[in-house]
Amino acid sequence: MIFDSDGTTTIVHQEKATLKIFLENLNDAYHKIKHDHLIINLFSFSKLSKNDILEFLELSNTHKKANKSLVLVTEIVSYDDVPDEISLAPSIQEAKDIIEMEEIERDLGL
Repeated sequence: MIFDSDGTTTIVHQEKATLKIFLENLNDAYHKIKHDHLIINLFSFSKLSKNDILEFLELSNTHKKANKSLVLVTEIVSYDDVPDEISLAPSIQEAKDIIEMEEIERDLGL
């Protein structure tokens, strides 16, 4: 698992692991990155389903309760196929844009 920190945002990458192992590693390392906004880069997974994305729901809800953003990045699953509690973007730049918009919303109390 690779962590790239940029200010208050951490991008999480994973190479050559199954989704199950990735989630286990992410949960194990969460205490190190829980104070940052998170971008979870899923480009290394060539096959993902809506159910795979739903595996991140609990982590997403926990992170958002702490007033932090968590965005999953993949082009394989459409954001229309996942619940609103999960933020999904097709690129890293769009994930950064989502985090910026969510920060503005939190600052405005929306």
